[in-house]
Amino acid sequence: MPNYDDLKRKAKDAIDSFADASVDAYKVAEEKTRVLARKTKLRAGIVNDKATIRRLSVELGTRYHKKYKDDESSEFRQLCDEITCAHDRIAEKEAEIAELKKNAGTKVVDAEVPETEPAPENNEENTGE
Repeated sequence: MPNYDDLKRKAKDAIDSFADASVDAYKVAEEKTRVLARKTKLRAGIVNDKATIRRLSVELGTRYHKKYKDDESSEFRQLCDEITCAHDRIAEKEAEIAELKKNAGTKVVDAEVPETEPAPENNEENTGE
């Protein structure tokens, strides 16, 4: 039969071993947390820098478009024309939205519905063959 001192020593050794393992686990978790925090900070910096690039690219494009949109010799003439057309379409859509808001609550009698072409039928799908 084991004596009381042996049991006490084994229990103390087990507790010391558990404490050492806990300290080691804490150190590993601390290092992983530190690395994760650094990676998160770097990723946030990358996102911010990409947003800055997008904002500055838009500003550059806007300034270029304003300056050279009427320059016939510009190598970017087609792009400038496409941007101008897109601005015109936006203005038309915004005007239509304003008109719809203005007429909200009034009864629409003869609304124009654009005609669409029916999708081509596939006989195999319709017959289940």
